[in-house]
Amino acid sequence: FSLEHVDSLEKTRRKVAAQIDEKLLQTYERMSRRFARVVVPIEGTACAGCRMSLPTSSIRAQAPHRVGVENCENCGRILYRR
Repeated sequence: FSLEHVDSLEKTRRKVAAQIDEKLLQTYERMSRRFARVVVPIEGTACAGCRMSLPTSSIRAQAPHRVGVENCENCGRILYRR
């Protein structure tokens, strides 16, 4: 990457970060120091980050129309459905 390209990426990141809830962004940045992948999919009934099974109540509650951020109860990563 050229320095010009890096500057462009950093500018884009600042624009996107400004649109994200501040608390969520702080959580993401804190967790990114611990994990290479902070946002991971749910694979079957498990977190793809730590491979631990998610509680049944959490899995049932995650309907496709549900809005909000879900975290793995074991590792804390941000979860999403594919």
